[in-house]
Amino acid sequence: IASCLVGSEMCIRDSGLGNIASIVNILRHLGCDSVVSSTSSDVLKAQKIILPGVGSFDSAVRKIEELNLREVLFYKAMQEKTPFLGICLGMQLLTSESEEGKLRGLNLIPAKTIKFNSENKNGLKIPHMGWNRVIRENKSQLTAGLTKASKFYFIHSYKVVCDDSRHSILKTDYDGFFDSAIQNENIYGVQFHPEKSHKYGMLLLNNFIKIE
Repeated sequence: IASCLVGSEMCIRDSGLGNIASIVNILRHLGCDSVVSSTSSDVLKAQKIILPGVGSFDSAVRKIEELNLREVLFYKAMQEKTPFLGICLGMQLLTSESEEGKLRGLNLIPAKTIKFNSENKNGLKIPHMGWNRVIRENKSQLTAGLTKASKFYFIHSYKVVCDDSRHSILKTDYDGFFDSAIQNENIYGVQFHPEKSHKYGMLLLNNFIKIE
């Protein structure tokens, strides 16, 4: 679920819930070496944290708590102000709660995760899967260089809605607009998979690497 920059290296904590290998490969391509780890001590040393994830909300929260990482992640994000990026389920974990489960999220960005309407009038399939455009909402270093033509790869049945529109940095239209990228100061989340999104994903991850 979690990954982190330790010194000049990206340290990735692998719990089997994220597309770790693809992220490692893109980071290597961008000149950022990575180390896979599952210890809270490595997260505490991190200069940056990435929280990827696939699967269910509650199972991911339980894994974080089993590894005693809830307090560590909160401390790094809120106290040390470490740059923090959640990807897909990892973005949903940044919110306060999800309709998918009963456990509380990390509550690092004021937002909620809700289910797509399975009876939408447009006949759109759920999960939302495939390429879709993004629309910039608020300026962010994470999204610098993106254009109206930028597309990202999505696969998800739940979407994030920010409590305050100031925390939305990208929106996507799928049975109505939802927040596809969010930010609360040093904390970022993207609903899409940058590691599967070719040049636009590399641009976004490179932006994150450069954030200080």
